Amino acid sequence: MITLADGLRLPTNGLDYTILAIYFVVVLGIGFAAKRSVRTSLDFFLSGRSLPAWVTGLAFVAANLGATEILGMAATGAQYGVAVVHWYWIGAIPAMVFLGLVMMPFYYRSKVRSVPEFLLQRFDKSAHLLSSILFAFAAVLIAGVNLYALSIVVEALLGWPQWVAIVVAGLFVLAYITIGGLSSAIYNEVLQFFVILAALIPLVVLGLKRVGGWGGLTDSLTASHGHNFLTAWGGTGIGQANPLGANWLTIILGLGFVLSFGYWTTNFAEVQRALSAKNLSAAQRTPLIAAFPKMFIVFLVMIPGLVAAVLVPKLGAPGGLQYNDAIPYLMQELLPNGVLGIAVTGLLAAFMAGMAANISSFNTVFTYDIWAKYVKTDRPDGYYLRFGRLITAIGVLASIGTAFIASSFSNIMGYLQTLFSFFNVPMFVVFIIGMFWKRASMKSGVWGLLAGTTAAMVNYFWIYKQGVIAIPTDQGANFVSAIVGFVAGAVVMVAVTLFTEPKPEAELAGLVYGTTAPGLAEPPAEGDAAWYRKPALLGWGALVLAALCYLPYSL
Repeated sequence: MITLADGLRLPTNGLDYTILAIYFVVVLGIGFAAKRSVRTSLDFFLSGRSLPAWVTGLAFVAANLGATEILGMAATGAQYGVAVVHWYWIGAIPAMVFLGLVMMPFYYRSKVRSVPEFLLQRFDKSAHLLSSILFAFAAVLIAGVNLYALSIVVEALLGWPQWVAIVVAGLFVLAYITIGGLSSAIYNEVLQFFVILAALIPLVVLGLKRVGGWGGLTDSLTASHGHNFLTAWGGTGIGQANPLGANWLTIILGLGFVLSFGYWTTNFAEVQRALSAKNLSAAQRTPLIAAFPKMFIVFLVMIPGLVAAVLVPKLGAPGGLQYNDAIPYLMQELLPNGVLGIAVTGLLAAFMAGMAANISSFNTVFTYDIWAKYVKTDRPDGYYLRFGRLITAIGVLASIGTAFIASSFSNIMGYLQTLFSFFNVPMFVVFIIGMFWKRASMKSGVWGLLAGTTAAMVNYFWIYKQGVIAIPTDQGANFVSAIVGFVAGAVVMVAVTLFTEPKPEAELAGLVYGTTAPGLAEPPAEGDAAWYRKPALLGWGALVLAALCYLPYSL
């Protein structure tokens, strides 16, 4: 098991613990306050579809800004340098805009309660059941990654063994989700967003001060890692060497298109926040509002990783600090008491945001898409509300077990990208073909999912891990696996469609681009017609701004 190096212990005192205790009391208080609004299963799983866009937008980005994002992206910055910006400016913003402008109208107007339920309407029960099982399995694995990330911090904070930290933290998250459902998770995510910023900003400022500012940081890294370590596209020509081990084509196709669109458009842990919005306009604006803080958060996670690469020259070497330890190490070295308490609270908040997002999406999919559809049908709503709370507990316990899988990876972000290539990419290809091609048959959905998932796993575990084809890094292998999974799923869907019957066109109204189901159009809610709230303006503005962000790091 990967553990923190000996001596990495945060110098906390009573002030730090007081700040931490106050935060936990507030979190549980929000859970109990949210409980009063939970009367039906829709309230528990989707907040009654009643939340405003600014709340769901901040919750959307906070759900992604989990401990895996903070520890994992800082680790990626320390390992690969400025190339980490790709995960934000090409690996997030375009897909978030696509979700808001193109896919949310399909999701929201169809009144689906989950992403797999959309596949039931578009394809058939076999595609629905397979996607539900794959998503539930992936959600538990990803929740386990968040638990493991938290254990790194708690071990450094309290000296607890990792297994103790994992169990205690998992039970705390179980408490506030079970009490208040999705509303509790979302309102806590809004709070956690600001706490996370309060934790990361001092770390960036003090880290830069320690290494002599941005100029001192770049000079040190150029001398130790080379010029390409500080550029986004340097050395990415086909056949050229660069820290990331990927060329421009695999970055654009593997990360910018397949992995990114697969994650942001089909990952129910994110989409669920938009589905809880009060109307279609608010649902569309949810990922678009989130895109603006998302594109600048990269600096708050990248710079600590770069600073750690300077302060710990052998970071990632066997027997020493691992890349995952970059943030805890800087907290130990740079932060005074009080600020340290805020930083620890921010990391714990990040963990809870990420884990809560995956557990709340897991309980929704398992309850609605598996249990209510195929096991216990036609039960009263109160039964599913009680079952939802039960399966939440089971999901947390399962994620405690999967946390130990994540502990075998020195860079947890690499592990997450592996999971996304296995589970999200095949689902995306089924969605995108199903939404834009009316001829895609009912049976093509399940076979496309199977083919895409299998192909991505074969590429990673056999072709890459067994050395059949040399791929320099795990991240490069993940990009290739994503491309292979997408192509295999698409080819199989087309082939199966040619030999099977399409779904009757009347049943595709509102589910395929260019069709509209009667009664699904709705006028804008009062105030939503204002020019600054138009989804198209927000979306195109985010794309232009993300493109401009690349300019200083492209030479």
